[in-house]
Amino acid sequence: MFSPYYKFSGRRHPDNHCAINVSLNGPRGSAWAMTERPSTRVDRSASHFSVGPSAMRWDGEALVIDIAEISAPLPYKVRGRVRVIPEMIGSTAFALDPAARHRWHPVAPRAHVEVEMTHPGIGWSGPGYFDSNFGDEPLEDGFNDWHWSRAHLRDDVAVLYEGKRRDGTPFDLALRMDRLGNWHDVIQPAPAALPRTGWLVKRATRADAGSTPRVIKTWIDAPFYARSKLATRLYGENVHAVHESLSLGRFRSPVVQSMLPYRMPRIVW
Repeated sequence: MFSPYYKFSGRRHPDNHCAINVSLNGPRGSAWAMTERPSTRVDRSASHFSVGPSAMRWDGEALVIDIAEISAPLPYKVRGRVRVIPEMIGSTAFALDPAARHRWHPVAPRAHVEVEMTHPGIGWSGPGYFDSNFGDEPLEDGFNDWHWSRAHLRDDVAVLYEGKRRDGTPFDLALRMDRLGNWHDVIQPAPAALPRTGWLVKRATRADAGSTPRVIKTWIDAPFYARSKLATRLYGENVHAVHESLSLGRFRSPVVQSMLPYRMPRIVW
């Protein structure tokens, strides 16, 4: 959805603009790869999806992701395997606008993830999450910005979503999923400010009244997007949350569009 080549094509033939994005962030090794390939290098069925040398498949228990990529802009190998084992499967997709042109589907709100990388040589396991965004128009046509966060509570998963649509109207969702896989609408916690990123992207979140969330680490700091780890308090629990801020106004900028190919090359093999 962020492909400059897809945008320049007039957003025709999405199968001709596919990539498997890999982002590793940590003290023992970091890597980034997002190489776009044409439809001749894409293969998929009900249980698998491959783009060039990388692929993902459902083996009946886990989503198995085999990674064989080259990083950009500095070229080095990114190799390994990730297994995402859902603890529950979410069957509900949520509309983010009144016409339901944009939908968000938390497929596995709570999961166990196993990571074994050979390049770089790191591995770990722990709690994880898997979701999907899809829609009928480009994101930048529907929104100016959004802020999203997810935290594993003691018994539930909390997901907070808010932002502004392109017409200036706000939207927000506050949800908790229990261990039986049931979603519950809950009241949004109080607004809480966060510092802007190095690229001056605005970040915002929610937290229990009287608490002050803080950014522990910014994993991705891009001209229009940031992903961070927060220490915060939600629904009476002190938690760590994964937080994202997306500025579609920035993304629409021709300057930003001209920068994208350096981080997202396109090749035909």
